[in-house]
Amino acid sequence: MKNFPLVSIITPTYNHEKYIIDCIKSVQAQTYTHWEMIIVNDGSTDRTKEVTEAFIKKDSRIKVISQENIGIFRLADTYNKALAISSGKYISILEGDDMWVAEKLDRQVDILEKNENVILAWGKTDKLTNDLSKSIGCNPDMDPEKVKYYNNKPIGSILNLLLLENHVTSLTITIRKSTLLSIGGFQQGFNLPTVDIPTLLKLAVLGEFYFDKELLSKWRISNNQVTKTYPVELIKGQFDLSLFHYENLDKEIVSNLFISKKIIINHFNNRIQIAYARSGRYKLLRKQYKEARRDYLKAIFYKGFHNQDWRFRAIIGYVFSLFRKDVEGISKMLGKDSYRK
Repeated sequence: MKNFPLVSIITPTYNHEKYIIDCIKSVQAQTYTHWEMIIVNDGSTDRTKEVTEAFIKKDSRIKVISQENIGIFRLADTYNKALAISSGKYISILEGDDMWVAEKLDRQVDILEKNENVILAWGKTDKLTNDLSKSIGCNPDMDPEKVKYYNNKPIGSILNLLLLENHVTSLTITIRKSTLLSIGGFQQGFNLPTVDIPTLLKLAVLGEFYFDKELLSKWRISNNQVTKTYPVELIKGQFDLSLFHYENLDKEIVSNLFISKKIIINHFNNRIQIAYARSGRYKLLRKQYKEARRDYLKAIFYKGFHNQDWRFRAIIGYVFSLFRKDVEGISKMLGKDSYRK
């Protein structure tokens, strides 16, 4: 394997007993075989530890680290613990409930080996219902006005997207380890329960990205994911992060961006309001009626709100919460996607 660089796969997992086998098997099925998989079990209370450790006996490329639960607001510590013991030239990310297609690593290693200017490779993912029975769309958005920035050429141009919204799906990412170490490893902060966007913002000014238009992964969507359990906190954290990052960018980078501080502020005010409406809806599904009403009221009266469709949704949700009902039935009648997935 001398001519095949090692890829270190970092897999944080918590209570993924039902899914981790599919995740590991998707790695074992890779056509590119020179990898190590470092699974960090964050104090799972189900059988995740036992399930993952069973693989060690059969595949020496798999390592399992078990730690006391520190949670998603210290996710960078979990990722960087794995990074510290990794041996690979490249670092890939795959959380314990997601999967890859068989050619994923092969395609990305080939690109990274042939293009020294590329520091990060990523691509399309298929979003699936929790039981994998149905596709609910692909990420990222293939709008040509967005796709033109996906390769980050010229360097820093993808910030036109990342400072507003993250289009780079983390489970498709492979990064040069040397570049990742140069920024101090995985980043977090700003009360964000995620490491992807803080890390990407720092990497965006260091080199080109490569976007693969082929499907690379399968993303299991569930009601327990960060984007659904912390929708408001996530958007507010991104708002603070984006403003901080924009204000500390090199002037030359800023001069080549089309977005401005004003655009960032207006964008996130609108997203926060929508996030409150979505948060209310997720809380209705969890039968947290009082908390749902609180979020719906914030969505209705939040500053700078101009989207009357979301205002109407929030009003409907508030009324339904008074009767201790969710809104999935009426949403289906109106042709909207159900949140019960």
